[in-house]
Amino acid sequence: MSNVTRLLIRWSGGDQSAADELMPVVYNELRRLARGHVRRGRPDPSFQATSLVHEAYLRMVDQNVSFENRAQFFSLASKLMRNILVDAARRRHAAKRGGDLQRLSLGKADRAIGQEEIDLAALDEALNELAVSLPRQARIVEMRFFGGLTIEEAATVLGIAHATVEREWNFARAWLRRKLSS
Repeated sequence: MSNVTRLLIRWSGGDQSAADELMPVVYNELRRLARGHVRRGRPDPSFQATSLVHEAYLRMVDQNVSFENRAQFFSLASKLMRNILVDAARRRHAAKRGGDLQRLSLGKADRAIGQEEIDLAALDEALNELAVSLPRQARIVEMRFFGGLTIEEAATVLGIAHATVEREWNFARAWLRRKLSS
């Protein structure tokens, strides 16, 4: 069992000192994840990788989550980062009263979707809709697009075959292409 997993289990058991010990151990990996999120979005001076890591970590500490392994931890961190960026894009849009919403390129995640840029809020809504009926496909999109994981890494996190992830990733891309083009 890795040191990260031990700290996560201690934290899940209510040991708050484990959360404090965990941050320095996972900080560089969280920053890499955050840089990927920030890089995929339109440059926004209010969100640097460091501030995104800190905001996500604060939200994570406030939640009562039971962690079993590091993959679960980083998956939740990635989802929180996505939520933070979506919320910021919505606030900017509301402030501009009809201005452009933050746009991202799904093409960077395998050059898969026909559109070069998509609306971050629309992607979030589409992923939430996909998660209702096909939660694993939505999770694969989150891991691939927001988390920057390869198909092999996503397969490892989910504990399923590489071919299954590839098939479900292809389905999810087609579904998103259809949903986002309408």
